[in-house]
Amino acid sequence: MRAITRGAAVPRWYTAGSGGTAISQGAMIDRKLLADLGIPSAYGTDPRLPDYAEAAQLTEVEPNIIGRMQRLAPATARAWRRMKLAARRDGIELLLVSGFRSIRYQAELFRSKLAAGQPIEQILRVNAAPGFSQHHTGKAVDVATPGFRPLTEEFESSEAFEWLCVNAARFEFYMPYGRDNPFGFVYEPWHWAQLKPEQLAPEDAREAK
Repeated sequence: MRAITRGAAVPRWYTAGSGGTAISQGAMIDRKLLADLGIPSAYGTDPRLPDYAEAAQLTEVEPNIIGRMQRLAPATARAWRRMKLAARRDGIELLLVSGFRSIRYQAELFRSKLAAGQPIEQILRVNAAPGFSQHHTGKAVDVATPGFRPLTEEFESSEAFEWLCVNAARFEFYMPYGRDNPFGFVYEPWHWAQLKPEQLAPEDAREAK
């Protein structure tokens, strides 16, 4: 598969800086871009959210359910293929909906939803702001299965979801956005990431442990 080199992919944790500005271990989030999208200036500070740089390297994996080629970080691509094969052996079909998304793509996603009349508050419950999406790392996948509408809670009722709950950790995939998750996002049973649970908790929760 074709490999594509990009900037480093390291999750970086926000802490409160002087004047209430969010700072990170690395490049600052593009606050002008967020402001242009109507995203509140305090976004990422309450709750404190990790920001993510774009993947250092990407490899083409497979077309998604609408035929668009998806890319993942090389190690995640290998893990996805192994997990998909293991599921198939158990009679489960896992379909890839979404893999890597650039910061630019995430911004365009917001612009499209805003143009359709969706309020920014509603969008932020479903989509992380540009720079805060786990999809930037190339280590997150949105998963579907035949017979269930993609990207809906309906996926929770599928045998594919049940299989993932039992087996995904063997391939180092975890579901970060469970019900009442500390990030403030809606429940996403379809979203699985190769980021360990201790990397996913907001900073306040990690310090409390």
